[in-house]
Amino acid sequence: MDERGRLIAVEGIDGSGKSTQARLLADALGAVRTHEPGATALGRSVRALVLEPDGGPVSARAEALLMAADRAQHVAEVVAPALEEGRWVVTDRYCGSTLAYQGYGQGLGLDELERLVHWASQGIDADLNVLVDVAPDVAGTRRSAVPDRLEKLDAGFHTRVREGYLALAASDPGHWAVVDGSGSVAEVADAVRAAVERQLGWPSKWRR
Repeated sequence: MDERGRLIAVEGIDGSGKSTQARLLADALGAVRTHEPGATALGRSVRALVLEPDGGPVSARAEALLMAADRAQHVAEVVAPALEEGRWVVTDRYCGSTLAYQGYGQGLGLDELERLVHWASQGIDADLNVLVDVAPDVAGTRRSAVPDRLEKLDAGFHTRVREGYLALAASDPGHWAVVDGSGSVAEVADAVRAAVERQLGWPSKWRR
């Protein structure tokens, strides 16, 4: 195909509803739907290392490097080929997650993380990051009964991650859209679609 596809990342704290919204958006667009971490065979091994609640301790730097390894394989195996074919891709988490979780949440330097993210992703940035924003106490009621290692961290961590996401969005409004995730699934889906249409357009060939 003549045109490169577009990449949309759906971001948010655990329990925000972003995974549901990523699925609905991908279905509406007829896009490739994927996720991080764990979309590849290597990524599934990384996901177990990083998120297994009963695993051993993982330092913040090791966590960032493992997430970068997952992303490097994800981009090489899934994201880049689809974009080169002219496909649109919707991913549940992407580079913003590293900056929000390992940067704002775990306290690692953002400049170093940005260089790591750029290298691991082959410099492929999301055309649009959609932040499904909810308060940590609301998100906490939506999480699974068996939380993963990061979900088990204290409320202060999740608050820092949310604030980090909002700071990222405020610093780059051309590539971020913030959607209130506290409404019904349908209401949030409508807001997500409106954000995509406003910032990327909604060609008639896409299903609505």
